[in-house]
Amino acid sequence: MFRRALVMSVSLSALVFAPLVARADFSGCVAGLKSSAASQGISGATFDRVMSGVTPDPKVIEALNSQPEFKTPIWDYLAFLVDEQKVADGRAGMSRHGAALASAESRFGVDRYAIAAVWGVESDYGNLRGKWALPQSLGTLSCTANRRQAYFRGELMATLKIVERGDIAPQKLTGSWAGAFGQTQFMPSTYLRLAVDGDGDGRRDLVDSAADALHSTANFLAKAGWQNGAGWGYEVRVPASYSGPTGRSPKQPVASWAGKGITRMDGAALSGGGNAGLLMPAGRNGPAFLVFKNYDAAYSYNGADSYALAISLLSDRLRGRGGVQGSWPTDDRGISRAERKEIQVHLVRRGYQIGEPDGAIGQLTRQAISDYQRKVGFAADGRPGGKVLDSLRAGR
Repeated sequence: MFRRALVMSVSLSALVFAPLVARADFSGCVAGLKSSAASQGISGATFDRVMSGVTPDPKVIEALNSQPEFKTPIWDYLAFLVDEQKVADGRAGMSRHGAALASAESRFGVDRYAIAAVWGVESDYGNLRGKWALPQSLGTLSCTANRRQAYFRGELMATLKIVERGDIAPQKLTGSWAGAFGQTQFMPSTYLRLAVDGDGDGRRDLVDSAADALHSTANFLAKAGWQNGAGWGYEVRVPASYSGPTGRSPKQPVASWAGKGITRMDGAALSGGGNAGLLMPAGRNGPAFLVFKNYDAAYSYNGADSYALAISLLSDRLRGRGGVQGSWPTDDRGISRAERKEIQVHLVRRGYQIGEPDGAIGQLTRQAISDYQRKVGFAADGRPGGKVLDSLRAGR
């Protein structure tokens, strides 16, 4: 749940661990953290259990300081996160955990499809949760980060409190480099505020209990203002002459948008109660959406329109509705995870050493794509798009 925006990093910062910190200095910092933990009611035994053997990790600082070089277009972001595989896997997951989703929906008044969509985007329905050990990553950030140390120390203290209360063992606390963990990627402080017991065992285990994770996500969305029975929004058609405001806020009455000539995609009149914003994530030449309060609740989960739109569109697809009808302003379409894996397979066959094809586009794959693009006369931007895939399929 740590804000990710529309950016993927492809290189590590030049600010290498530099030297990160002398061992004695790090030990001194950890000793200070132990005193701070004691002042917050965390026992010395818990602190030692969690922090024993923790050393500074240079890769965490590299992740913090990395300078993004590749910005993901919205059509790539959605093609990757809302593909047929994600929909099929989501429906299977909803079938397996139907009782937990139904009880979460009833308990918190949040649509089960929205809950499942968060689950799918955050961890691929519990399959991808991150491999960074929270004590080490948050300990490193608390003592060596060149910014936001106070924030990360707060998250480390929250992590210690989770262990102190007995909900999750420290060895189970793995996640993102910044501390988000579990099947729906809560930051530790968010866990303390909003995690709930969903399976009735008296614990709040977002790691191994899908029911706890789903109920906790429903609680988050409810606290963020989710309106039971209302939709997040829908795609609309905007007149070519429109030149007014865009964005999820400030919102206007639906009648006001109708008065500007905006209709549903099929030409029908607009509907929905309350005020709405006009979202145009790719500008005037791309698809447009009228978004309501429930979209804002999804936005609050990760603070990016790309994320909120992925959640919203995935929830529609899981429900059985269609995807985006409008055309994105590009001649190089976004591709699915299966198609990204296909690109990797082609690259491996051509001798590129990028590891086992898995559909996850990392630095090695981007470098290989860039090299291939140069050879065939494309702009060498490392982007895994439709043009590269079609060219590889054609055997160029």
